[in-house]
Amino acid sequence: MSETARRTFVASAVVLAVVVGALALWKLKILLALLFLAFTIAAAMRPGVDALKRRGIPRGVGILLHYATLALLVGLLLWAVVPRAVHQVQDAIGGSENATGLKGDVLGWIEGRLDRLPRPEELVDPALEATLLGFEIAVGILFVLACAGYWIFERDDAVRFVTSLLPRKRRKLVRDTWDLIDLKLGAYVRGQALLIVLVATVLSACFWAIGLPFWLLIAIFAGIVEIIPVIGPLTAGALAVGVGLTESVEVALAAGAAVLVVRLLEDYFVIPRVLGDAVGLSPLVVLVSVAAAALLFGELAVLLAIPLAAVLATLFDVIVRDKDPAQEDVPTVLFPAQDAETRT
Repeated sequence: MSETARRTFVASAVVLAVVVGALALWKLKILLALLFLAFTIAAAMRPGVDALKRRGIPRGVGILLHYATLALLVGLLLWAVVPRAVHQVQDAIGGSENATGLKGDVLGWIEGRLDRLPRPEELVDPALEATLLGFEIAVGILFVLACAGYWIFERDDAVRFVTSLLPRKRRKLVRDTWDLIDLKLGAYVRGQALLIVLVATVLSACFWAIGLPFWLLIAIFAGIVEIIPVIGPLTAGALAVGVGLTESVEVALAAGAAVLVVRLLEDYFVIPRVLGDAVGLSPLVVLVSVAAAALLFGELAVLLAIPLAAVLATLFDVIVRDKDPAQEDVPTVLFPAQDAETRT
């Protein structure tokens, strides 16, 4: 009886600990998401930081150079794009007064959304809430960038510590798996950044050439939604065609054709050469992962859906399918796969 009671108590304690741990992790999901985002950004930067270190530049300076370059690019984007985007929005509001038909409906809808914005005298409390929200976002961004920088310094020590707790025969497998995941995440982030810039630039030129209204706004939107597989490009194409219809059927067809051609070139030429098999996921798995992340954690979680799915798929291949991570093809985007060269 005493042995049965002891086993029951131990089993109950284990189940309770698992439930409490799961609830704690769920409460900390935002923190965990920020940490995972930081690790993903660090994976994208680490090859560049290591390349600078081999040329005599300390890692800390290399990280600051990466952040300074990112800030410079964002500043240039704001300087070059925002004034033109604001001008296009003002044109849309002004044009809605005299427009008729479908164009009038679309522009009227835009004006109506803008008219619903609160007046300056109504912005006292909302402004305070917006300030607090902006402060939280700024703190989150700084937290992610700081964690990414520290992780570049401490990753190797963390890998050595974790592998030291494992049996000796398992250490190489865990280290190679960790390296492969790191390389996949880094390649995915760098590749997506290149695709966003490429799609936005090419579509801007195409939309401007065919005379699509608000060509800059729509092209930037199309570039940004590249981070949402399948759904993003379809949404961008539908928006381009819809806005094109406000001008003429010919413009709408040309806009749809431009989006389709860019998408086909991206699928058959750019992605195979830029991303390759960076994450190793089928389109169906990608779509399900994005939908599941949005349903479980909200719309913003789609940014991490593919990286997380890539991690789980890699672990599945190694643990269940018994693949050797050291023999897997290592994706390279912009930087050589230094970890692969080291393992070889």
